[in-house]
Amino acid sequence: MPQKVTPYKDSNLGKKEQVTKMFDTISKNYDGLNRVISFGIDIKWRKKVVEILKKEKPQSILDIATGTGDLAIALVKTGAKKIVGLDISPGMLAVGKDKVTDKKLNSTIEMVVGDSEKLTFEDNSFDAVTVSFGVRNFETLNTGMAEILRVLKPNGTLVVLETSVPTKTPYRQGYSFYTKNILPLIGKLFSKDDSAYGYLSESASVFPHGENFNNILREIGFIDVTNKPQTFGVASIYVAKKANIYF
Repeated sequence: MPQKVTPYKDSNLGKKEQVTKMFDTISKNYDGLNRVISFGIDIKWRKKVVEILKKEKPQSILDIATGTGDLAIALVKTGAKKIVGLDISPGMLAVGKDKVTDKKLNSTIEMVVGDSEKLTFEDNSFDAVTVSFGVRNFETLNTGMAEILRVLKPNGTLVVLETSVPTKTPYRQGYSFYTKNILPLIGKLFSKDDSAYGYLSESASVFPHGENFNNILREIGFIDVTNKPQTFGVASIYVAKKANIYF
């Protein structure tokens, strides 16, 4: 059954339009709030994604839900010659484009507006695809993951960094208190759209993390699926491959 994540409760718009509006609204504060909310640990998680892909030596990478481009910029260290950062939010991309230009990476990184569930790229286009804190925002998870599989080259690698819910005591209880009480408060203090951070907490809590997400990837057609919990399980890195095609 297709997996859907609870929508952003803002209006009568569809989820994609609502999520776009939400991220456009918080785009200028997003980077700073990310550092505060995660205590800066998100930087460490992204470095792990880069280390995983560096071993694969990809020449082309698609970074879906690139946001303000943090992961796309970090992925330059893999040695890839072409990195495409795709996001549905023009506001987030505008911030990302400025960062790419400041770092003089325009010849390597291209930032484009796009829908993760309707990718415009041809089949077998990229050596690797990454998604950092974005799959829980897909309107229909299975559709988005199937599109990723389609644009991956045979033997290509998918790496997903996403929030998850700790399973062990006392981390589970601490995570629940923080996401339900502290996270929305931080959003209210630093952002015009405090409800957005309530959504981020809610969407993380209902996302099918861990083995549930592994099984979705397998059902879509990915192979060699593994997940690596990070920092007591508050985030997870998922790695999967597209099978070789033999004729």
